[in-house]
Order: sequence, then structure tokens, then C-alpha cells
Amino acid sequence: MKRIAIQGEIGSFHDIAAHEYFEGEQIELICCATFEEVFENIKRDPTVVGLCAIENTIAGSLLHNYDLLRQSGAMVAGEHRLHIKHAICCLPDDDWDSINEVHSHPVALMQCRNFLANHPELKVVEGEDTAGSAAFIHKNELHGQAAICSAYAAGIYGMKVLQDDIHDNKHNFTRFLVVCDPHKAALLRPVEECNKASLVFSLPHEEGSLSKILTILSFYDINLTKIQSLPIIGHEWEYLFYVDVTFDNLTRYRQSIDAITPLVKNIKILGEYREK
Repeated sequence: MKRIAIQGEIGSFHDIAAHEYFEGEQIELICCATFEEVFENIKRDPTVVGLCAIENTIAGSLLHNYDLLRQSGAMVAGEHRLHIKHAICCLPDDDWDSINEVHSHPVALMQCRNFLANHPELKVVEGEDTAGSAAFIHKNELHGQAAICSAYAAGIYGMKVLQDDIHDNKHNFTRFLVVCDPHKAALLRPVEECNKASLVFSLPHEEGSLSKILTILSFYDINLTKIQSLPIIGHEWEYLFYVDVTFDNLTRYRQSIDAITPLVKNIKILGEYREK
């Protein structure tokens, strides 16, 4: 049985993503209040696998998680894309005419902005988790209060779905990274199956330094799928570049890494895995 550390409660989108990624396998979830706790669990027990959201098609990148990944020493062993669908739910004996508050994670509330604008009678209350909001209302029998979460979470906590698919954009996807101890990564994904990698490096403050790297990657037929820059604290105008690349030839990919290494500073491979 795999032990999977996630941020959030049972019924959260991390829970759904974990069960989809490890479909057909027995897993035990370790529910964490923060992403820091996810990486702490991996450090404390190298057999634990973590699942962390890294970007959303509407809300953008979770910048803090890039830093946590780099500093933790954990490796990316896989990824999963989940279609995010929000529902509004309440206790079974409540209904539209009795609810006056709605609770959820700030990102979920943002993704349902149009729906909430059409219901100005509902007081919006930010919470730490989508499923956690439903769990809190259920546990404390909070009549008159509703949660925005997945229909899956509503079912787990015995809540009634008032309306499903209330998110503004129906093309709402979150990308999750499967992270683990470096020694365990090789067991989760055979190297010969890898066609994607996540890297981080800094560049000298010189004209054209980034374009040189991109030219080399292009020469080796490496496809750049994402680039995210973050400032290096304490070093004015210096940045870390988090880069995702895909490739068809593992040998040429490794040759490209050898080629760019002399031109960058502090390069680190965060993980090599299978694109999904």
C-alpha cells in the first residue's frame, strides 16, 4: 500500500487526483494542512509519496510550491492533470431559501466569481480547503451555511448538492506533481519511459544569456513547455528559472543538459518523468 501525503482533507481535489493517478492501487492518504507538511512527511519517511498542485489554468502557478520543491530535495516522479469542477452544497435539510453563507478556499471562490456575483445574498467566507469547508459544516451541523467543493466531497460528508458545475470557466484544470525521495523516484517511473523533465537554474546577469539557453535546447529538439522566473531573495535583479521540457530522445535530452550546464548557475534537475 502506498502512503500519499496531500494538502487538504479527504474529498479534496488532491484526494481525487491521488486516486486517479494511482488508479487500481491501494493507497493511504496523509492529510496535511499545508504544503510544507507534505514535504516534511517525505523527509521524515522516505517511503511516503507527495502530491502537490503546481499550476492551474485560471489561477496560474503556485509559486511557493516551486521553492518548496527545490529546497526539499524531493524529486518529481510524475504529473497528473485534473479537471476541476465546483459545486455548492449544504446540509440535507437546508435549501436555497435558508442558506446565507458560503465557505471555500480563496482560489475556488475566485473560480466561481460569476456565480457568487449572481447570489449577492450569500456572505463569502474564506477557508483553508474546499472539502474541509464541507467537513466543517457537516461536523458542526451549521445550518444556513454552504460550501463550494467537489460533488465527490459533498457525497463523502453527506451534503446536498444545490448546484453543480458553478465554476466560471469550464476549461479549468489543475496540474499536480507526484514528488518523492530521490531513491524512490526510480521505482515509480522507469527512466526509459521518461519524456519530460523539470529543471531549475539561475543565469549570469548578461545580455542574451537566456536566449543562448533556448537556442541550445532548440538545437537538440527539446520542447520548452513552461518557464517560470522567481526572484532570488537578497540578490537584486537575479532570478531562478523553473523550466519544463519535453523530448522524444532521452540521449539528446541529456546531451542538451550537458551543453547548457556551463552557461548557467546552480542547475538542478527536479525530476524526469512521463508527460500526461
